[in-house]
Amino acid sequence: MKADAKQDLNGAILLDGGRVEFRVWAPTANRVTLKLWRNGQTAPEQFQMRRLGSADFGMPDLDEQDADTWMLTTSASPGDLYQYAVGELSVPDPVSRHLPEGVHGRTEIVDPSRFQWTDQDWRGLPLEQYVIYELHVGTFTRSGTFDSAIDRLDHLRDLGITAIEVMPVNAFPGKHNWGYDGVGLYAVQTSYGGPEAFRRFVDEAHRRGLAVMLDVVYNHFGNEGNYLTQFGPYLTEKHQTPWGNAVNYDDEGSDGVRSFIMENALHWIREYHLDGLRLDATQTIKDDSEVHIIREIAESVHELARDLHRTVVVTCETDENDSKYVQPVGKGGFGVDAVWSDDFHHALHVLLTREFAGYYQDFDDPKLLLRALNEGFAFQGEHFKFWKERRGTPAAGIPLPTNIICIQNHDQIGNRAKGERLSALVPRGAHKMMASLLLLAPHTPLIFQGEEYGEENPFQFFTDYGDPVLQNAVSEGRRSEFKDLDFSEVPDPQDIETFERSRQTWATEDRHIEMLNWYKKLLSIRREIVLQSDRTCHAEWIYDRTLNLQVPAENPKLLLSAAMGCELRFEPGADWELLADSNEDDFGVKIWRRASLS
Repeated sequence: MKADAKQDLNGAILLDGGRVEFRVWAPTANRVTLKLWRNGQTAPEQFQMRRLGSADFGMPDLDEQDADTWMLTTSASPGDLYQYAVGELSVPDPVSRHLPEGVHGRTEIVDPSRFQWTDQDWRGLPLEQYVIYELHVGTFTRSGTFDSAIDRLDHLRDLGITAIEVMPVNAFPGKHNWGYDGVGLYAVQTSYGGPEAFRRFVDEAHRRGLAVMLDVVYNHFGNEGNYLTQFGPYLTEKHQTPWGNAVNYDDEGSDGVRSFIMENALHWIREYHLDGLRLDATQTIKDDSEVHIIREIAESVHELARDLHRTVVVTCETDENDSKYVQPVGKGGFGVDAVWSDDFHHALHVLLTREFAGYYQDFDDPKLLLRALNEGFAFQGEHFKFWKERRGTPAAGIPLPTNIICIQNHDQIGNRAKGERLSALVPRGAHKMMASLLLLAPHTPLIFQGEEYGEENPFQFFTDYGDPVLQNAVSEGRRSEFKDLDFSEVPDPQDIETFERSRQTWATEDRHIEMLNWYKKLLSIRREIVLQSDRTCHAEWIYDRTLNLQVPAENPKLLLSAAMGCELRFEPGADWELLADSNEDDFGVKIWRRASLS
C-alpha cells in the first residue's frame, strides 16, 4: 500500500522512499520484535517495536485499540520476509498478505499497487442479474491454480454464468483443503498461485463480464497455524460454537477483533476488486453488540462500494430462514443483499431421492417445495423436528431474488459420506428437471462446478494437515460421523486419493455435451424472459407428481410443467409457444413462452 491507503490498517504498509511501516494490534503482548529478512538474507535483522500508547511514543490521546497497536518503520521492499517474535514464538503477521512458506512460515511483503488492472470500466452487477457458479480452485482444473482457472472463464461466460463464487482462498495448512479452516485471513493460498494470480483471475473475469465473489469465514479460525491468541483476545468463552470458543465480537477487547474482521472484508474489495462476499455459516457468528458485526460488515462494504462507484453484494449462508438478514437496517435488519435459502434444495432432494435422514426428515410434504418456490422460505416459524423447535420467520415482503437456491453445492455434496453428486443419486431426466426449476425460478440460482455437464467425480471432504494430532482427529472424526457405514466406505480426508477423486474431469462425452446444452438453453430462456419479468412466480401441483411453474405469478410470460416419475400430460392453450422439452427416465419437462411475446 502506498501513502494514500488507510493508515489504520495493520500489516506491512509500503510508504514512499523504500520504507515500510509495520503495524500489529497486540494488546496481550509485553514485547514484540520484528524479525526482517531483507534481500534474501539468511539471518534476520531484529527490531524492537513500540506500543503506540507507551509513554515514550508521545501519543497520549489514542483510543484503546490504537494504543495497543505496535509499530515500527524501517527500510524494506516487496518480496522481503518477516515475522513477529511474541513471547517464546516467532510467528507470521496476523495481517499477512502472502505466506509463501505456509501458515507456520514467514510473511512476504506485498505491494498490491504493482498489479496493472485493466478493469477500470467495470462497475459490477446488480444481484438481480446473478447466476452464481461456485468453484473450488484446487479441484476446478487439473493443476488447481488461478491461472489454469482463467482458461475456463470463456466456458462459464458462454454457459450463461454472470458471477463466480470462489470457495475460501485464505491460507490454510498444506496444499489442499476446502478452505474453511484457514488461518491467514488476508493471505491468498500459495498452492493456488498466491495474491498476484488471484488478481489476474479477477481481472480476466471482469474482462469477460463476470463478477467474482469470495467465500469468507468469520465464524471461527482454523487450528493449525493459528497464532492469533498470541497477540490478543481473538476468542471468547462467552459464546460457544461447533468449533469451541467463539470469535470475540462482543467481549472485552472485541474492538480490535471487530476491526481485524471489518478490514478483512474491505481488503478483498479494495485490493482484489471483488464484487461480493459470501459470509460462511452466519448462524454461528455470536454477537450481542448493539450493532451486529454482520450489519457492520454489510454497511461498510456497501459504503466502500459507493465510494468506488461499484456494485458490491454481501450474502450470508444461514440455515435460520430469518428475514432479518435481508431486511433494511431502518427496519431492524442487517441490510445484507441475499441469503442462501436451503429449503428449495431440501424439498426437491427428498422428493426425488426419498432420503429422510438428518434435516431431510422435515421435508416429506410436497407442498414445501411449492412454498419454497412461491415464498422463498418453506419454514416460516413452524416446528422443525430436526431442531426440536420452531424454525424461520415470515417471508412476506422479501423479494425472491434475495433467496440463493441450488440443487447442489459444496456442502450438500461434500458433507455426504462419499461425496456423491446428483449424477450418482438421480436419473439424468431428474437432473434435467431439477435444473429447469432452479434456473427458471425468479430466485438467484447457484450452480456447483461441473453440475452443468453432469460431472460424475465426487466432491469429497479433504484436508492436508501437518499436525499429527489433527491428522488423526479429522480421520477419526469423519468415521465417527458416519459410524453406520463400513469404515472402508468413508474416505479418509487426509488421504491424497480423496483429494484426487474430487478433481473435476471436464468430461466431453455425448451425454455431458447434451446436459451442457440443456443448461445453456435454460439460461438463455432465463435471460430472455425471467429477467425481463416481475421476479415473482406461482407454483402448484396439478396432477399427482406434476408441477407447474408460472413466471411471473400474474399474467405469466413463462410456463414450465415438470412430471416427476410419471407421464407429462399437461398442455397449455394455443397462446403458448413451446421453447424446450426433455423426456428421460420418466421425468418430463416442457417449457413454453406466451406466444404474444415472440
